[in-house]
Amino acid sequence: MGPLANFWAIVSVPDNIPIVFMLVLVGYFTFVSFNEGRKNDRLIREGRKEQILRRMQD
Repeated sequence: MGPLANFWAIVSVPDNIPIVFMLVLVGYFTFVSFNEGRKNDRLIREGRKEQILRRMQD
């Protein structure tokens, strides 16, 4: 039994599946928030601060 099989045996236990799903969601939303922050920082640097609120409302 290799390390990957051992990892899969722990992750696939029914009690751990919601935790794994939650970690995937946290990773996804962290990526989305950092991506939006990067876009907003670029708009501020270009002097278009008023467009941030307009972008969020679209």
